[in-house]
Amino acid sequence: MKKMMMCAGAAAVLLAGCETDKTCCDQIQEGPTVKLITLDPGHFHAALIQNRMYPDVSPKVHIYAPEGSDLQMHMARINGFNTRTNQPTAWQSEVYTGADFLDKMLKDKAGNVVVLAGNNSRKTEYILKCVQAGYNVLSDKPMAITPKDFELLKQAFDVARQKGVLLYDIMTERNEITSMLQRELSLFPNVYGTQEKGTPDDPAVTKESVHHFCKLVAGKPLQRPPWYYDTRQQGEAIVDVNTHLTDLVQWETFPNVTLAPSDIQVVKARTWNTPVTLEQFTTSTSIAQWPEYLKQDLDAHGVLQCKANGAFTYAIKGVYAKVSVLWNFQPPAGAGDTHYSLMRGTTSELIIRQGAEQKYKPMLYVEPRAGADAAALEKALAAALVKINAKYPGVGSEKTAKGWQITIPASYSVGHEAHFGQVAEKYLGYLKNRDMPAWEVPNMLVKYYTLMEAYKLSR
Repeated sequence: MKKMMMCAGAAAVLLAGCETDKTCCDQIQEGPTVKLITLDPGHFHAALIQNRMYPDVSPKVHIYAPEGSDLQMHMARINGFNTRTNQPTAWQSEVYTGADFLDKMLKDKAGNVVVLAGNNSRKTEYILKCVQAGYNVLSDKPMAITPKDFELLKQAFDVARQKGVLLYDIMTERNEITSMLQRELSLFPNVYGTQEKGTPDDPAVTKESVHHFCKLVAGKPLQRPPWYYDTRQQGEAIVDVNTHLTDLVQWETFPNVTLAPSDIQVVKARTWNTPVTLEQFTTSTSIAQWPEYLKQDLDAHGVLQCKANGAFTYAIKGVYAKVSVLWNFQPPAGAGDTHYSLMRGTTSELIIRQGAEQKYKPMLYVEPRAGADAAALEKALAAALVKINAKYPGVGSEKTAKGWQITIPASYSVGHEAHFGQVAEKYLGYLKNRDMPAWEVPNMLVKYYTLMEAYKLSR
């Protein structure tokens, strides 16, 4: 048994990697129990973890990365959070940019939680090496982009269990209020009925996400790294953004159920391209020429054919679901990324829409199935909302031509960027209390198994 376990309390486990039990105990007694490390940040999600401060988390963050534009953009975002007028943060960055940045990080033991969000081509390797060194890891999705990566990820979860460290991916969409309420309402049999099974051609659960290469983040035009357009580095849509949608299918359709790979059968999968001109690429990246690694993806007209879109249909415990991710270059005026979600029960459908009619804001609807008793459903919905108000005060409903819209106080709509802080807060709670639900790790593995089966079938 490691000497560090002699330190009192769960915080001792957080400090896996400390060289002596005395050092661990001193850190617990004299300072914050969590010290963040950011490894090779290349995606803006790495910075969004630091969009706010957290109790018991040191303001000093050690960053290990190669010198270059990815690091420069990351530091600019952190500086923006520190210097903003509304609730500025107070992060202190200590940066190491040597060519041996990964080995240096693994040896330094400068912190105990590694945040990963960047180029996905090495992410699974980073995850495995971090947990082998005794670090806890909070990783942006996707944690694996190829079947080969998935084998490393399975190994990483085994090592994390043996080392007693926590490996977790950042599933922000579980904190979107309409998704939360869609899940809640599906738990009321008088409102939802029982879960329909559907068919491969008519799935009972559908989730579609539309994203854009060019958009605003933290109120500023987002500068993408050029490798973001290379699906060999970023990952194709099937294994990238579909991570979120696949997670939501599991989380909503089978809440708190431990799943297994044998529960999954992928039946259809496909990918298709988004054309990107050099002018658009330059607008998005500030780079005036195609990088060498993208030239193989240019068509005869010099337009990049980015394999950015992907969809697949699968059965999960016999329930057919379809998930789709589409990438456009730029949204319509006043719009942004959008989400559509359908859950079909025997009594009602629970639908999230986010189109022009909703002014591009996600809205949740309850609509009766054919043959359902609308009056009985209305009464059941009212009773369900009374119970839901104990958890989400102020949530109500309004009659529509097809059923009811769930009315949600604006205070719950905090926005995508704030969800990163919510996920980090939950992760820190799991670290402190050692109370992560037993289904989380098995279901993360099932999620990536599903994505890899779809990836293979798409070929």
